[in-house]
Amino acid sequence: MDALPELSASSRHIMSVIQGISENPGVYLMKAAGGKIIYVGKAINLKKRVSSYFQRQDTHSAKTALMVSRVADIETVVTASEKEALILESTLIKRYRPRFNVVLKDDKRYPSIRIDVTAVYPKIEIVRKTPKDGAAYFGPFSSAHAVRQTLKLINKTFPLRKCSDRTMRHRTRPCLHHQMGQCLAPCCLTVDPKVYKGIVKEVVLFLKGRTPELIKRVRRHMCKAADSENFEAAAALRDRMFALEKTLERQVSVTTDFLDRDVIGISGNSDFRIVSVMTLRRGFLQGIRHFELTHAAPEKGELVGQFLGQYYQSVHTIPIEVLVPEMPGNVAVLEETLSEWKARRVRIRTPRRGEKRRLLEMAATNAENTLRERLQRASRETAVLEGLQRRLQMSHLPSRIECFDNSHLGGTNPVSAMVVFVDGRPHKAGYRRYAIRDVAIPDDYASMAEVLGRRYGKINEKNPEPDLLMVDGGKGQLNIAVRVLEQLGVAGRFAVAGIAKKDPLKGETEDKIYLPNRNNPVNMGNDGRLLLLLQQIRDEAHRFAVTYQRKRRNQSMVTSALDRVPGVGPKRKAMLLKHFGSIKKIRAATVDELSELPGVTLSLARAIKQTLV
Repeated sequence: MDALPELSASSRHIMSVIQGISENPGVYLMKAAGGKIIYVGKAINLKKRVSSYFQRQDTHSAKTALMVSRVADIETVVTASEKEALILESTLIKRYRPRFNVVLKDDKRYPSIRIDVTAVYPKIEIVRKTPKDGAAYFGPFSSAHAVRQTLKLINKTFPLRKCSDRTMRHRTRPCLHHQMGQCLAPCCLTVDPKVYKGIVKEVVLFLKGRTPELIKRVRRHMCKAADSENFEAAAALRDRMFALEKTLERQVSVTTDFLDRDVIGISGNSDFRIVSVMTLRRGFLQGIRHFELTHAAPEKGELVGQFLGQYYQSVHTIPIEVLVPEMPGNVAVLEETLSEWKARRVRIRTPRRGEKRRLLEMAATNAENTLRERLQRASRETAVLEGLQRRLQMSHLPSRIECFDNSHLGGTNPVSAMVVFVDGRPHKAGYRRYAIRDVAIPDDYASMAEVLGRRYGKINEKNPEPDLLMVDGGKGQLNIAVRVLEQLGVAGRFAVAGIAKKDPLKGETEDKIYLPNRNNPVNMGNDGRLLLLLQQIRDEAHRFAVTYQRKRRNQSMVTSALDRVPGVGPKRKAMLLKHFGSIKKIRAATVDELSELPGVTLSLARAIKQTLV
């Protein structure tokens, strides 16, 4: 009889950890060598669930088998219930973004509408972050164009203020919006807060998709105003009602029961999936959001459970029904948790026939179309990167491209900026700004050498090396880059190129790309997309550098101007800038306006005016 194979040290460690795991509900964190968390899961019985990964491994899917093979340690957190485990699991997934979990990206592309209902005279704003600050949020909308169109309609239909809080405090007479009948002008006129809040409630009804209910409300107020012979108010309400009726005509009802529900559609495989969320309110389709899941995804039921847990933690509106293509294993816990968050019963369903099944098929079709579009776009982007690889004679695809540009104004406030493009698209989390420290006189070459040394002297996990480094400039800047990389000992590890603008006086018709140890610019061929991508990256680096330089210049101008005022220290300076917004507005303020601020006496206000003239 053959002897059983001896367990490795890692396997023995895992087995000993499993022996000590509690049988209570909770969350488990699987870690790779080095302590990096690669998976977060939840369980009613932690010991039983974790043990299942290491028993009958031949039944695992390829992704699960790969994950298990990388586990070097396991940590557990015991919770009081499975519901608490669900919430903790979603929180930890967002924090650690494990390799083998479904991880929703922070969807900053999708704007929302915010109304601070706690204010006396609330205004409507477009925002991309939706913290739980007591304000009412609506959306997110599928595009910036969609939210702008909605806001445009609201501003025309409902007479709420459009100005900022600061502008409202300092306005002395009503603006053009008031003259057009699109604002009650609470900044200057006496407006009953109850009347204003009534209009805010109408906006909230509109944004919640309750347009038919809102039309009835406006018609009731219109008739009441007409009966009171307040014909001017009745006419305004009539116009508002007509505008809402036209909006309702453009909306299409997709259900007959007029319930609030979200419909989930999924398309793709375990390497790349699209999850689409159709938002229906009162039976009307309000919009569709699409999420890319580029991490390894589990089976569809587990994916649905993880997605819903994360998604509804980050949105402000939960419907009373969620339609999903496959029921998650923890559906009872999910329903209980969502019901608690909404303070009303929420159901999760997988319909098999009828109208609701048609909605699921519609969501799946949207997910499939989006997946196809994004794969086609990725294919086009890959073709461009492959073309660059050939033209620049690179050994591998330029997936990560970093580009540097310097900026100064007459030698003052010199700065540099780096932008990063990943797979042909901006990766703004990787952007960096540099204030030039060691160059006393204007010197573009020396500034480039300084920032390149600061960037590539620290190559690590957070700042990985690029596939292609591009500098804005010709042979001079390129040679500086090559020399710095040689001094740092990283020369040859990635490609380097310089991009120089065309010189029409020399008959040049396009920008030039230079490579090290080569006199003539690269022939980029007939595919204009190659040069266009490099130009876009260069222009983005220039924009980013100029923006930073302008900010530094403005800060220095403000600092020097206010520092000349006797009696104005850091706190008063900060107060003045926060109140007025800029040095120009401080200069334009009257002595009386300045003296109204706490700590600013009449004599100090006069000193500020005299110094800033």
